[in-house]
Amino acid sequence: MGFDLLSVQSMSSTFCVLFFSFTILFSLFSLLLFILRLKPWCNCEVCRSYLSLSWAKEFGNLCDWYTHLLRKSPTGTIHVHVLSNTITANPENVEHILKTRFDNYPKGKPFSVILGDLLGRGIFNVDGESWKFQRKMASLELGSVSVRSYASEIVTSEIQSRLIPLLSSFAAAGQEDKVLDLQDVFRRFSFDNICKFSFGLDPGCLQLSLPISKFAAAFDLASKLSAERAMSASPIIWKFKRFLNLGSEKKLKEAIKTINTFATEMINQRREMGFSNHKDLLSRFMASIDDDNYLRDIVISFLLAGRDTVASALTSFFYLLSQNPHVEAAIRDELERVIGSSSSHQQQVASLEQMRETHYLNGAIYESMRLYPPVQFDSKFCQEDDILPDGTFVQKGTRVTYHPYAMGRMERVWGPDCLQFKPDRWLHNGVFRPESPYKYPVFQAGLRVCLGKEMALVEMRSVVVSLVQQFDIRVADPNQAPRFAPGLTATVRGGLPVLVQHRGTH
Repeated sequence: MGFDLLSVQSMSSTFCVLFFSFTILFSLFSLLLFILRLKPWCNCEVCRSYLSLSWAKEFGNLCDWYTHLLRKSPTGTIHVHVLSNTITANPENVEHILKTRFDNYPKGKPFSVILGDLLGRGIFNVDGESWKFQRKMASLELGSVSVRSYASEIVTSEIQSRLIPLLSSFAAAGQEDKVLDLQDVFRRFSFDNICKFSFGLDPGCLQLSLPISKFAAAFDLASKLSAERAMSASPIIWKFKRFLNLGSEKKLKEAIKTINTFATEMINQRREMGFSNHKDLLSRFMASIDDDNYLRDIVISFLLAGRDTVASALTSFFYLLSQNPHVEAAIRDELERVIGSSSSHQQQVASLEQMRETHYLNGAIYESMRLYPPVQFDSKFCQEDDILPDGTFVQKGTRVTYHPYAMGRMERVWGPDCLQFKPDRWLHNGVFRPESPYKYPVFQAGLRVCLGKEMALVEMRSVVVSLVQQFDIRVADPNQAPRFAPGLTATVRGGLPVLVQHRGTH
């Protein structure tokens, strides 16, 4: 009997060793195949610079190096062999990818796998019928007047009850030299808003004490680590770390566990309370979806889209406004004409109708996102061999990236003054007029155009109108150009330290 037990234990140990050894050998073999496919021996200048990181000697951001390469390219398109990635800043190519051959350029399985643990089957991580279903459902909800009014009420309340008091506390007498991280403020502001809108929950991140939210911290970490997966030299690396529950993958797993626990609690709470009389997005979706995991994926996706992009856009806007006081003066002049004059310590609240008449302000917001788009690039995967309008051949399975950040800095797209912050370029006879979405794909374009575009613009205009009327906000170090941290959206490394003063006090 004892002998049999020892034999079973011995066989079990041997099997474990063999299984673990096979797993390691298979992973190494897969990594070798991946490396062979990427051709790491490619000796072209671009690939050498990418692999050796020598580009960092001249450029502070990877996106600036790509911009440099795309400017030099006669077609505005390049191919990075070691990444199997075709990158373009050509508007005709963008239209081809997002509209003409839309079915040939899905998000693709590689990206669905990278973001799968965080976004699951959410709208930003799926293709085909699942995407069409969520798109249709979201379009009906986000397009309704009642939902947009609800979103506007949330934003107005957050501005008046938290954002203004917080900035006033930093602008108070004796606090003029106290530095405030404006990027952190906007991330807290937009997180409060999107949580109220998505879950009907107020996390209170923008209270005067600036509390740390466990959910917000987990969400930030999960977004950051998911983005780092995409920058890995091979998916085998992060998949192997995930299998062994090591390092960044262990942290990601813990962060997602926190997010899932929170989402589950919110869904259960809504089911107990009843959701038919609630206005938040979760309650509206629960009326037609019974699968709790699917609900979690959908709402988390909207949380990601509505939080980080708005915060990024507002951060860049106030950075540029600080560098261009003449634009700030022109915005204030327009607000006085449209809304009326305001005292230095009391803002005039603008209605949605009045904000539609702020043509110069709209131009300034679009112009800031031309130079600093919240999502600097977006990738698809080519399903079948194709030829782009500029003549570039795209092989099946190639990653294809269009680059809004680079496009905003291309003379052939925006003219010789493309690097200048000029809101007037959006005005025709004093009236705001948008450009083609394929020339300006900040909100994507075609069938995947951003459904929350109008709500995001209303939120941005509301913040700018409120702050510009009441405060002078200046970057603490005006000579420091933004350097971006890796992430799903553009995040300034180290934040945006600013000094805040009430208007007319200096």
